[in-house]
Amino acid sequence: MSQLFDAMPDPYEQWFLTPLGAVIKQLELDLIMQLVQPQPGEHILDAGCGSGIFTEPLVTAGASITGIDVSRPMLEWAEKRLPEQQFLAADICDLPFADGHFDKTVSITALEFIEDAQRAMDEMWRVTKPGGLMVVATLNGKSPWAARRKAKAAADKDSLFNHAWFRTPQELAELMSVSGEIHTAIHFEKDADPDTAVQVEAQALANGEDSGAFLIGCWRKP
Repeated sequence: MSQLFDAMPDPYEQWFLTPLGAVIKQLELDLIMQLVQPQPGEHILDAGCGSGIFTEPLVTAGASITGIDVSRPMLEWAEKRLPEQQFLAADICDLPFADGHFDKTVSITALEFIEDAQRAMDEMWRVTKPGGLMVVATLNGKSPWAARRKAKAAADKDSLFNHAWFRTPQELAELMSVSGEIHTAIHFEKDADPDTAVQVEAQALANGEDSGAFLIGCWRKP
């Protein structure tokens, strides 16, 4: 699985520099930060940190980060971006940390590439302190983006999305034994005009729609 992402850091970064990519990044980041609420001095695990593009704002807010990923090239980007933070190669399904080691645990768009989602969620929950938060984002199976990615994967055996599991908001919630918050974002299409995309997003959120491409859940550990 790690080899699937070894060539991804540069394309992944470049996508967020496009006009629509920048809008998507900001909308996703706003929701992440709203839920995580990183505080100075907190120790946060970023599970599946990738290139660190969503790790950096947590550090800027004052948190101390341990980032893990299965891809060494991704980790190298993260290390260059945040040289004072700790990064290591590790599997979300077998985290090398003690129970309750982190104040908060975050995972952004990694769960869709893990078949055993239950084990991954259980591991992230295990290493989160009592009273701490776990925030997990993945690709929404109810989204038109998921349908398009599935169709592309069916036509291209080398597509990354042949190795993806798109889960719905209900399926994400059912992975946890405690109740939490479930949200979605990115309710517009990939070819949307950036200005129009912002308007579509605002209307979708006002309507309480749950078919946004970006699915995120937040749970507080008792």
